[in-house]
Amino acid sequence: MRRLPLRELAARYFKRLGYAIETDVEVDDVAGKAHKLDMLVRREGEVRPVWIKDWRRTVGVNVIINVDLEAEELGLGKPIVVGNRFSDRARSYASRRGILLLTPGDLEEIL
Repeated sequence: MRRLPLRELAARYFKRLGYAIETDVEVDDVAGKAHKLDMLVRREGEVRPVWIKDWRRTVGVNVIINVDLEAEELGLGKPIVVGNRFSDRARSYASRRGILLLTPGDLEEIL
C-alpha cells in the first residue's frame, strides 16, 4: 500500500484528534516579521505551530532548536515537528523542551 504524502497524513492525524487545522499560515512576530508555518492546529484553547520536514535525511537537533526559538518568537504553544526520522540529539532536546516529534508510524497508529 502506498503511503500518503506526509502533509496529508499529518492533516488526517490532527483532524482525528479533534484539532482545527490551518495550512500554509503566515504569523507575524512582535516585530512584525512574517513567519510561514506549514500548519497551525487549535484545540480547546491550545494553539500549536506545526512544521512538516518531509526529507530523506534525518532531522537534526539544530532544526528542532530553530523551530523552538521561532515558536517562542511567535508567542505560540510548544511546536510539533513531523518528519520521517529524527536524530537522537533532536529527540533528547525535544523531550526536554516539550516539543512533540511525530513520524509517519506515529501518525498511522492513530489513523
